[in-house]
Amino acid sequence: MRTTQTFSISFFTRKKKNQPESAILYARITINGKKLEISLKRIIPIDKWNQASSKMIGNSPESFQINKKINETRSQLFKIHDALQIEDKVITVDLVKSRFLGTDQQNKTLYQLIEYHETNMGKVLKYGTMKNYTTTSTYLKDYLKLQHRTSDIYLKHIDYQFTLDFENYLRNLDGLRNNGLMKHMERFKKLMRLAENLDWIEKNPTKRFKLRFNRVDMVYLSKGELGKIKNHEIKNPTLRLNRDIFIFACYTGLAYADVKALNKNHLHFGIDGKQWIYTRRSKTNTTVRIPLLEEAEKILDRYKDHPKADQNNTLLPVYSNQKINQYLKEVAKEIKIKKNLSFHAARHTFATTVTLANGVPIETVSKLLGHNKISTTQIYARVIDSKISSDIDNLRVKLNN
Repeated sequence: MRTTQTFSISFFTRKKKNQPESAILYARITINGKKLEISLKRIIPIDKWNQASSKMIGNSPESFQINKKINETRSQLFKIHDALQIEDKVITVDLVKSRFLGTDQQNKTLYQLIEYHETNMGKVLKYGTMKNYTTTSTYLKDYLKLQHRTSDIYLKHIDYQFTLDFENYLRNLDGLRNNGLMKHMERFKKLMRLAENLDWIEKNPTKRFKLRFNRVDMVYLSKGELGKIKNHEIKNPTLRLNRDIFIFACYTGLAYADVKALNKNHLHFGIDGKQWIYTRRSKTNTTVRIPLLEEAEKILDRYKDHPKADQNNTLLPVYSNQKINQYLKEVAKEIKIKKNLSFHAARHTFATTVTLANGVPIETVSKLLGHNKISTTQIYARVIDSKISSDIDNLRVKLNN
């Protein structure tokens, strides 16, 4: 049974040492006879203070602001006392004061949230994802230093205005475009949702913030372009090797990290007696099983004895993602394909030109790509629809002529 507890709040002034005409305003908390003072950091004229009514005398703007501060402080302290009772805390004057000042352990900071995320989610999320979170965290810390003149902030002090101001800060950074900016805001929202789930905050101020991504045209190769890049005679051996690995991805749908990780243990004979790739997507850990098409098998045979592949115990001698994308741009320039080619375009090409455009059902394509939801795959179907529409428009022109 909870014991009866007395709780009272009073206000008083204390003269400044070198300015006897001025005084500092204090609040005094009293719980079961024990007292503790809190400076409200307000200086008032000593002759304007009425101790009996605990307020400033007069109708001046200064009197109005001081009396408003007193009322707000009284209300806040009573709310803190009520909240501590609900939390079933042992209520002391020290606990009430620390909760009022935001220094009690109940109130976590943004830096503590970032540290918690790095420690606990680092074991769950992929290296690349955690690297992106580190970048977002760096932006948050820089924003605090530049805009708030502090190195940290209590989570309870982060509000919707903070969220909008952080977005505005990011928009003023050089080289950060809208979709990249929205990715940082998305990660900030996820951090705050984690704080809410941990009960570190009562209300998530980022919930109302809407992410606004610009629609980006998907880069993939048409049938003609795929044939052109596949059959072109490339003299430079480095460009030729990277072209071939890109083509391998065009006929398997595997992302860069998954192609790089392939080894002999991933090759199996499938239900049809032919070679399949059994692997897991690096990004989502989803199981994928891909029957090897003839073009992909040719490339595996071509590089099965490559020294770099042998050294790394992999099926293919894959360069770094940055290097391979650089070489692909050189290949596109040599072949005169006017598209911003990157390795990920191979995955898009597999989904559109190689499978969907040739009548492979979208459910099958979804399985081959390792998508958890078919709605993720449907974006490729929309690309195909737009291509069909464009081709039919061209056909109408030819027929009319």
